[in-house]
Amino acid sequence: MIELRLLRAFVAIAETGNLSKAGKRLNLSQPALSHQVKALEDHLAVELFQRKSNPLRLSPAGERLLGTAYDVEKLVMQCERDVARIADGKAGQLRIAVECHSCFDWLMPSMDAFREGWPEVEMDLVSGFQPDPIGLLADDVADLVIVSTAKPRPGVTYHPLFRYEVLALLARNHPFTKKDYLTARDFAKETLVTYPIPDDRIDVIREVLGPAGIEPERRKTELTVAILQLVASHRAIAAMPGWAVQPYLEKNYVISRPIRKNGLQANLYAATTTERASSVYMTEFLDTMRRISFSTLKGIEPVK
Repeated sequence: MIELRLLRAFVAIAETGNLSKAGKRLNLSQPALSHQVKALEDHLAVELFQRKSNPLRLSPAGERLLGTAYDVEKLVMQCERDVARIADGKAGQLRIAVECHSCFDWLMPSMDAFREGWPEVEMDLVSGFQPDPIGLLADDVADLVIVSTAKPRPGVTYHPLFRYEVLALLARNHPFTKKDYLTARDFAKETLVTYPIPDDRIDVIREVLGPAGIEPERRKTELTVAILQLVASHRAIAAMPGWAVQPYLEKNYVISRPIRKNGLQANLYAATTTERASSVYMTEFLDTMRRISFSTLKGIEPVK
């Protein structure tokens, strides 16, 4: 009997045509993914891909299996939903809290995709900047919180989403655009604009400026567009996730540079209560977020 995890690995490779992209989607290393495909081919005693093609192309047997794999995935997902509905005896709800407004645009495609399979689950966004976002779980204000750090907390489970680079944002003709990367000292005489959240939740301050003893002048605003406008008009510099500002970088509205020689990396997590972590619709929403993220956002990687 074919294991579902092997079918899912096969579908991911078939859809992306690339082991690396499929591995990112499934949060698996390439060796682990190759091993799963090999196990599936050994079980079926047939090759599923044309090995010398780039991108990878399905063999005739692979094409036949792909159609069946889609049918199986659809049936399994529908069965899980039906069982969950019977077990819960109610439709359920999914209240999502985010730390920054940048996440809204990214979350919408995931919410839309999830809603197709779970139309009866009431979804809502808990907006605003919270002093203790994880506390929203215990207070039953949110069911899932998007955060950038995973500090251990009783009763809370963190689900890795993806890893990304935090970039320094500069006006197009800022002198620092001549540099290959920015150091902590470069921020000393600048005005740094950030979201109005505690410093221990701001990556550039927690990881770079704080340890170096650098305290630049500060401005705060809740809106991403306001941050970018301040940067573009030479009134501040910023440090933000590359994926969150990619459209503005592509339009050359602002310029980005790495922070530190090797860059400033950060992770994104979804936090839930441990009790809710294993619910069927929560698990499916987490899987949907990862799938949509790796198919739409640039420059992200699996959390190490």
